[in-house]
Amino acid sequence: MPKDTHTLEEVAHPEGRAPDSASRRRFLGSAGLFSAAAILGVSVPLQMTSTRAFAQAGAIDGKEGLAVLNDRPLNAETPAHLLDDPITPTSRHFIRNNGLEPMDVDPDTWTLTIDGNVDNPLELSIADMRERFEVVTMALVIECGGNGRAYFNPPASGNQWTVGAVGCSEWTGVRLKDVLEEAGVQSSVVYTGHYGADEHLSGDPDLIPISRGLPIDKAMTDNVLIAFEQNGEPIHIHNGAPLRLVVPGWPGSCSQKWLTRIQLRDQVHDGPKMGGTSYRVPGYPVAPGQEIPEEDFVIMERMPVKSLITHPADGDEIGGETQVRGHAWSGDRTIRQVDISTDFGATWQTAELDEPANDGAWQNFRLDVSLPESGYYEIWARATDDEDEMQPFAIAWNPKGYLNNSMHKVAVRSS
Repeated sequence: MPKDTHTLEEVAHPEGRAPDSASRRRFLGSAGLFSAAAILGVSVPLQMTSTRAFAQAGAIDGKEGLAVLNDRPLNAETPAHLLDDPITPTSRHFIRNNGLEPMDVDPDTWTLTIDGNVDNPLELSIADMRERFEVVTMALVIECGGNGRAYFNPPASGNQWTVGAVGCSEWTGVRLKDVLEEAGVQSSVVYTGHYGADEHLSGDPDLIPISRGLPIDKAMTDNVLIAFEQNGEPIHIHNGAPLRLVVPGWPGSCSQKWLTRIQLRDQVHDGPKMGGTSYRVPGYPVAPGQEIPEEDFVIMERMPVKSLITHPADGDEIGGETQVRGHAWSGDRTIRQVDISTDFGATWQTAELDEPANDGAWQNFRLDVSLPESGYYEIWARATDDEDEMQPFAIAWNPKGYLNNSMHKVAVRSS
């Protein structure tokens, strides 16, 4: 075999361990990137195992134009110009996995356990939830806490997200609050713990890839959903089918996919990726590259104010006049104003801004701009929320590359 190719098994198991049949099926089902190669019995070029060629080839079933950052676990972001819709289509919603996706995702047999410090432990099917609780549909933002990591200097390790690890689909489900109230939240509860059916990359059944939680006050808000539909259809497998949490305005890691259990706890949850430096930032401003003691890190909660230009696309050649469009959001808050500059921040124009579709949705903005002459321009956007927090020009550095909410900029040429 040529030295620049890998077999399916070598790609699925780079450590060289021979996979069993279950592992091989799980890899095929979870990644979905080598199915054609597996069927045909051909090898896969090495350069395709770690680049964005998958997205260019349209290799993710049910997804359109996503750029693959990692294939094991599968992580893929959406180019900004493909997020122009007010509601993010399922085909363009980003993918963030920590482990291997489960193979058995039959909604008819799926159950959710609510236990821990509750008066009445529950085991609910999806049909039970539809029957026993109010079913609601809401447009809700999910954003990876590391969105924008690619721009940190010194660089931060992890998936090098640019700006596309965010989406605002319509999610249908039941309120987490309603389910917890039926279970009976005991007075000792301070936090939730969330568990999913995804498997650890090692294949060790005793390990789980991620289990995070929420302060109980956040869990009891009206827009945190246990969702079983995305944009009026069953949730896409890569987005957590058949059941997931959706926690708008907080890091996407709180929105557990393939949800099987919610535990109520009398302490801050201590599941995998709750401790250490995972989804944590220094509790005080730090210099780029500064070493910070682990005990000085604090858990990330609400996401900061942010905007995204979705039209024109970066690199477009346009006429002298164009409409700038995009979205803005800010954790648990609403956006008060979005401003646009076409002259490197020397002057700003205020964009037309829509109200959010509901609490937890992003807000769409637009502005018609005129460029005075032919040449190179940058279009900048900055959002300000209802507590007067404004996007900064530059990144506030942290070692893990979280919470980058610097102004979004796209470069264009006027003809």
